[in-house]
Amino acid sequence: MSSQLPETHRALELISTEEPLQVKTFQTPQPGPGNAVVRVLAANVISYSGDIYNGKRQYPFPKPFVPGSNAIGRVAAVGPDATTLTPGQLVLLDCTIRGRDDPSAAILSGIIEGFTEGSRKLMHGEWRNSSYAEYTKFPLENCIPLNEQHLLGSPSAGGLGYAAEDLCQISRFLVPYGGLDDIGLKPGETIIVAPATGQFGGGAVRVALAMGASRVIAMGRNEAALKQLSALSDRVVTVKITGNEQADAEALEKLGPAEVFFDISPPMAAGSTHFKSAIAALGHSGRISLMGGVRADLSFLYSDFMHRNLSMKGTWMYSRAQILNFIKLIDSGLLPLGQKAGLTVRGKFGLEEWKEAFEVASLAGTEGTVVIAP
Repeated sequence: MSSQLPETHRALELISTEEPLQVKTFQTPQPGPGNAVVRVLAANVISYSGDIYNGKRQYPFPKPFVPGSNAIGRVAAVGPDATTLTPGQLVLLDCTIRGRDDPSAAILSGIIEGFTEGSRKLMHGEWRNSSYAEYTKFPLENCIPLNEQHLLGSPSAGGLGYAAEDLCQISRFLVPYGGLDDIGLKPGETIIVAPATGQFGGGAVRVALAMGASRVIAMGRNEAALKQLSALSDRVVTVKITGNEQADAEALEKLGPAEVFFDISPPMAAGSTHFKSAIAALGHSGRISLMGGVRADLSFLYSDFMHRNLSMKGTWMYSRAQILNFIKLIDSGLLPLGQKAGLTVRGKFGLEEWKEAFEVASLAGTEGTVVIAP
């Protein structure tokens, strides 16, 4: 089932990390079994996009390709085996694409090709191009239906009054939700979030509040960002990472034992002292969620883990079931978006303005969202 698709469309293409991205004209993708073609309304720009596509972060991906991320779009055409998706429907495009015959083979569309032969096959083949484009092709299961009437509808008519670019904020919350759900964060628990001053760490603070945490201890080095987080709720308290492991552990312990420590450290935080400080502040049977990008060995005291009955779980992104459950938090209003949540759209840029979009995103902090609207 399909609507009329244009013969061509425009998209950003990365040819080399040593060259600037270019806006080019491509043949518009066509729907087939297991996929849909979506008209992109707004695509999320993560804070370190510039470092991905200039090679600084050294993410593996095929070249040339169309970069991108999670996006909000409208279904333009669907393959013959679509059973619920229909043209015109508002959807969230989930960039975590998994092998249907091997879910452990996973890519982040437009960002990274993964680390197995299976995942590389996904990104070098059918799912090479992503969402910084007027039209994109995504697997049916990665097109998550959204309740347009409720989410975009006027508050006077019972809607939440969001714009498409507000819905792009879902990305910063969905990632930490995967780890918080995996670690089983429960209402009434105390959680340490570190570092909490980036987009995903700040998102974790908000998600933990929505999931019912009685206290969220936000750790970080950026005092201005910590102050913004403390203003969210009287359930948020902050602890600055000083680099003094013992002092930071004592500051955390004064706030009482925590049940959960959620870490989403960037690669450059490999030597940070906050890992051991936060683990020391956990109570008996504490749980640790690792979702960061650290590529280094981390040590811990074996007997301490054993005697205190601590557990640790790594999570990369989230499952489709978790997406569907998370959308309920958004629909219910328990996790607000946009201005009512103090979140601002710092920039809405066209394809030709990609460089400015990346620059603004790098400075957007925990409260700002930047999107590319093809």
